[in-house]
Amino acid sequence: MTSDGGGVRTRDPDRRVRILRVAADLLADRGFHGVSMADIGGAAGIVGSGVYRHFDSKSAVLVALLDDVMDRLLQTASTAGASGRDEREVLADLVHGQVLFAVDDRALLQLYQREVHSLPDADRRRLRRLQRHYVEEWVHVLAELRPELTDAVARASVHAAIGAVQSVATYDGGLPRDEVVALLTRTAYACLGVEP
Repeated sequence: MTSDGGGVRTRDPDRRVRILRVAADLLADRGFHGVSMADIGGAAGIVGSGVYRHFDSKSAVLVALLDDVMDRLLQTASTAGASGRDEREVLADLVHGQVLFAVDDRALLQLYQREVHSLPDADRRRLRRLQRHYVEEWVHVLAELRPELTDAVARASVHAAIGAVQSVATYDGGLPRDEVVALLTRTAYACLGVEP
């Protein structure tokens, strides 16, 4: 909270975002069970109890972070799919969005991969459903570009492409960002069997 100059305290609208940003780094670095609400508050520049004004629990922080991951990926996929453009261009948007997420939001990707099991069951099931919906967007586009594929092969190809891109979460070879983006893009297309 901040003072508006007249003694009235108002909620800082950026505080929630700041809490989530530092929580993503801490949770990715130390794991869900290695971080307390006090740790999150301290890193965000507030007392630990201040975090509770925005989130009921540490699980709620994790849910908000992982929801954000899926919301952004699904938004990219939905925008690309609804664009009315050629499937090849839609696929380029899907690959590009996934690659940029993996490279630029590595901490969130690590967090998703390592901590999704720490979520309450209902949230974990809901996120898995969203993940399946995201994969379906890819499968639909790939099936249009490669109609000779069976559904099972198209689905396996999409999972291979996304998995290959997301492998960067657990490996940092020290390559410049542009090289990593280009490498992951080529790899995704190779898994899909589509020319870039």
